[in-house]
Formats: sequence, C-alpha cells, structure tokens
Amino acid sequence: MNNHRSFKKRNGESLCNRPLFLCCLYFLLPSLAGKFSVVGHVYCDTCRVEFETKLSQPITGAIVRLECRNRTTGSFTYRSLDTLTDEKGDYKIEVEGDYGDSDCDVMLVKSPRADCSDPTEEWRKARVVLTTLDGISGDIRFTNNLGFKIKEALPQCKQVLTEMGYFELRDELGNEATNP
Repeated sequence: MNNHRSFKKRNGESLCNRPLFLCCLYFLLPSLAGKFSVVGHVYCDTCRVEFETKLSQPITGAIVRLECRNRTTGSFTYRSLDTLTDEKGDYKIEVEGDYGDSDCDVMLVKSPRADCSDPTEEWRKARVVLTTLDGISGDIRFTNNLGFKIKEALPQCKQVLTEMGYFELRDELGNEATNP
C-alpha cells in the first residue's frame, strides 16, 4: 500500500509531490517578496570630465537617496531615508518589496565638500532594477557610480587624460602632454 500523498489530476496522474511542493514554495517566497541591497559609490570628479580617472577621489559623507516612481502615474512607490557614504565613498541601501512596475533611481542629494559639490550631468542619478521577475538573480543590485565635480580641474588632469588616449588634447597641451 502506498501511503505517499500527492495531488492528482482527475485522470489519476500526480500533479506534484506535496512535501516537495511545500519545500520549494518555502524557498521561493522570500525571493518573490523582494529584499534587496542596493550598493554604489560616490566620487569627486577632479578633472571635470564626467567620468572617473585615477585622480578621482571618493567622497566620505555624501548623501544619496533611492526613489521609485510608478511608470504610469509617476507617483512615489518607494523613498529611502537619506544615506551617507562611508570613508571609501560607498553606500548600501536596504529595500524590501518588489518594484517591477516602477522606475527606481539612486540620486545624489548633497556633497559635504564645498570644493566638490556640483553634481555631474550624466551621473547625478543611477537606475536600478528592484524586481525578481526580470531574470536577474540574487538580492544585491549594483548601480553606476555617481559623481560631483570639483570647481576647477586639477593641473595634472591634462596629462592623465592624454595618457588615457584623449589625443585631441595634445595640440592644446604641447610639451606638457609628453613631459610629465
């Protein structure tokens, strides 16, 4: 006699094994509920070029915020508390819930540095996907780095940018581009 219980279709075929089904459901529910860690980095663009160079500096104590808005109505579906970056310029924002119907962005709020407080045009906010229904596995979501620009570019920037292959600067730099 078979004491094993299983769900059956009307024709007698087994749909699934109850213990196996419950076990799988137990492990799937947390991922369906959505608990995410959003991590990223904030830097000072010391060359005012809107991307990081070897002269870029992490910003300790910068403030960032995560906001999600419904794609249809534009209303807020989530707003994090303001989050401070650590000594390496890194931040981590914990989020619960699935925001598949929302556009979520981490944005720059404030720099603690008076000399580096102008948000970059391209990297003042970074899009992040907060749903488990998009094919991305895991609960950690990485954003693009966000930057503030320094008031005046450092003098070393011309040499660094030339080393990076920005050859259009050679005519402007003259000997400075070839002699550090």
